[in-house]
Amino acid sequence: MIYDKIIKRLLLAAVILMTTACQKYLTVEPIDRLTGNNFYQSKEDVEANMGFMYAKFFEKIRESWVMGATGEARSGEIRATVNAGDSRTRPLDPAERTVVEILGANALPIAISLTTFTDYKLVEITKWQGYYQVIQSANILLSKLDEGIPGVEGADLARYTAEAKFIRAFTYFWMVRLYGDVVYYTDPYFSNSLPREPMVSVLDKCIADLEPHKDQMPWTFSDPAERGARPGRGAIIALLMHMHAWNASFDRANSQTHYTKVAALGKELIDSKAHRLYSLTAQNWAEVSKGRTEESLFEFYRSINYGDDQWLSEDWDNFNVRNHYQFWSHFLRWPYLFPRHDKSISAAYFVSEYMNSIYPEGEADLRRDMWFDDIASDNGQFALKKFGYNVFTSGNEQGYPANSIIIFRYSDAILLQAEALAELNRDGEATAAVNLVRSRAEASPYSGGGGNDLKDFIYMERCRELIGEAHRYFDLIRTRRILNATWTMAPMNLDQYNRGAWTWPLHQDARRYNPHIVLNEYWTTTGR
Repeated sequence: MIYDKIIKRLLLAAVILMTTACQKYLTVEPIDRLTGNNFYQSKEDVEANMGFMYAKFFEKIRESWVMGATGEARSGEIRATVNAGDSRTRPLDPAERTVVEILGANALPIAISLTTFTDYKLVEITKWQGYYQVIQSANILLSKLDEGIPGVEGADLARYTAEAKFIRAFTYFWMVRLYGDVVYYTDPYFSNSLPREPMVSVLDKCIADLEPHKDQMPWTFSDPAERGARPGRGAIIALLMHMHAWNASFDRANSQTHYTKVAALGKELIDSKAHRLYSLTAQNWAEVSKGRTEESLFEFYRSINYGDDQWLSEDWDNFNVRNHYQFWSHFLRWPYLFPRHDKSISAAYFVSEYMNSIYPEGEADLRRDMWFDDIASDNGQFALKKFGYNVFTSGNEQGYPANSIIIFRYSDAILLQAEALAELNRDGEATAAVNLVRSRAEASPYSGGGGNDLKDFIYMERCRELIGEAHRYFDLIRTRRILNATWTMAPMNLDQYNRGAWTWPLHQDARRYNPHIVLNEYWTTTGR
């Protein structure tokens, strides 16, 4: 285990530091501008509330390195570049970037509490207040839509109801993957203190709440600027697929029912022809990673043109948030980051053992060449240029690529469908689905056997296709491959898995105003 001696010395102390922090955040006060009847007087007011909810969620995920810390680094294949010698953050202890290895060792209390890693703001991931503010806003809006809002009726009423329920279900799904069991509220003002509810039950309720509204959302929007950045029917389908896929693992008695739903939803999405895989050229991939394409199902659109990346050189807190909230910033170097003199090497890399396992040298796959430089270098020359096609600076300017945070992409849904079909022993259909993604990559079609061989291949295809998009760790958890060192360099044993070692610690202030809250048991001990 990486840094095992450090972990043994510091883990208990870090737990104490984390659990004695004192920040009021559990009680979610009603948002004044959204609660009064006077606010909801028009369709424009509803649009403003929708915009607030997206902005609030985006604000929450950009306050820390959440995409990297939760979806990628804990899998154990990432290493920090030794003696990087650049200044992508303010000059500080070079060990700062070793957070990727501490996370890979599942030593979350150390990663959260050690001052060396302060700039990653990982303690913010332990706090769920921001997510509940989004949920509360959705609950209030749904309540007001039920009461009636002037000018909002018919198709508009149905669409806004579906969209609000999507945002609510998506936020619960996001929290379930971070914390496991969560408190499930649908009342607009959280009038009762409720205990955490089993996550399978929460997702079942989200599915039942959202599914009847799927067909009330359009496949496409008349305004291309809303494509992907606002959920259409494809986004609802993708979310339903993910929730069913998660519960298929944790609700084993009903796994076949869940897989059947995933397979059917995937077919509906593919048959709609509302989305497509772009051919893999540099220009096309730049468009996909920039956002608002027909390949995007749901994303948080961001652009330097809209001022999302503005910062002052003396404002280090803002600079570090800018640097850290995107996962991929650690895996790029010049000419994908600027300026050259202090971005000459990547701060971190995926180890060659892992990269060669998913992209074997000599096997045709356009992604290997298009998405990576020095793929097996085991040093800072490694570049995940998959996210490096939209850099618009030069010379001595500070520059990061302007990409969207893509949450659900069409190929992700196709591969989820392939996985479900394989689990249902529909091997021919599963093979056809996975080969849709392989064909786009100009990779050899899968022609092997069915059963476990096919399931393993589909899993590896998800590793190849979705690298850097914050799916890998969650895929390890829900498929239980986290229990097998064949699939990860950071395996855990069954006891750890059952006790929630895959979750994040929940900040102790969650129970300050709610006596029913029980913190995640694994992290209230030594976390070992």
